[in-house]
Amino acid sequence: MERLSIVSMFFIFFMFLLLVDNNHAANIPDNHDEPPSPQPQPEGQNHTMHGVTQGSLQPQECGPRCSTRCSKTQYKKPCLFFCNKCCAKCLCVPAGFYGNKESCPCYNNWKTKRGGPKCP
Repeated sequence: MERLSIVSMFFIFFMFLLLVDNNHAANIPDNHDEPPSPQPQPEGQNHTMHGVTQGSLQPQECGPRCSTRCSKTQYKKPCLFFCNKCCAKCLCVPAGFYGNKESCPCYNNWKTKRGGPKCP
């Protein structure tokens, strides 16, 4: 009888540990591949950086921005495809036709499997 009591106490303790560990794991956010949420802009601010800084675009604004960014390349179709994909994730498109990626770190830091830049 005493042995049964020890075994049942051990079992209850083990289940308690599993429950605590499971609750701890459930409270840790897992957002490795999620884009950052857009930050609200203060009222009355100069909006010259609209669309250039990370999270400043609405998803429907990606198409026109990417059309402008890819307008001078001879590889328009892949440029538009990847630009729109990057814009949908990062909600920004760097200014100009090439470069300027430092204004949008998400756009700049998203790499291919080989380590090259994913976003044009």
